[in-house]
Amino acid sequence: MAKAEKPEEFAAPDVLESQPCPICSANALTLTESEREIPFFGKVYLFSMTCTACKYHKADLEAAETKDPCKYSIEIKGKDDLNIRIVKSAEAVVKIPHMMTIESGPSSQGYITNVEGLLMRVKGVLESAKENAEDAGEQDQARKHLKKLNRVLWGEDLLKIIIEDPTGNSAIISQKAQKSRLK
Repeated sequence: MAKAEKPEEFAAPDVLESQPCPICSANALTLTESEREIPFFGKVYLFSMTCTACKYHKADLEAAETKDPCKYSIEIKGKDDLNIRIVKSAEAVVKIPHMMTIESGPSSQGYITNVEGLLMRVKGVLESAKENAEDAGEQDQARKHLKKLNRVLWGEDLLKIIIEDPTGNSAIISQKAQKSRLK
């Protein structure tokens, strides 16, 4: 039997502990920085801040090379598309037409995931919206979006995802993705 390949080793991240938190001022903030090579995208730097006192957390990523503002779009057509890699910076806006727009802002996070991971994040937001809706119309709308999202996750429905990033630090890594310059 062939031995399974060992996943690529990453250098240990640089960590600074006991730093002052920008929110609560306690010396309980941990800063972490690491470097990763993402196939077909290039080198990125991952940054995060986490405060154990007030639970503040912020994460972002930045491409090593300067990139132009960009827009990526892709239509998810089946289960295989759920594995497509997504790189999203904190400045990026994620749009799922007729369902949701995730704006960037002070609490926006940067991350590396796949389509399924992004859709699971969206699913969590929709479930929370359904539970916290103040009227039946809002609950019904959230319920309809959740049903569609589940059909997409089961490979039974189509969905378009758009990522717009003024910093150029985001990408949908697939030959199926369409890239254009953000205007």
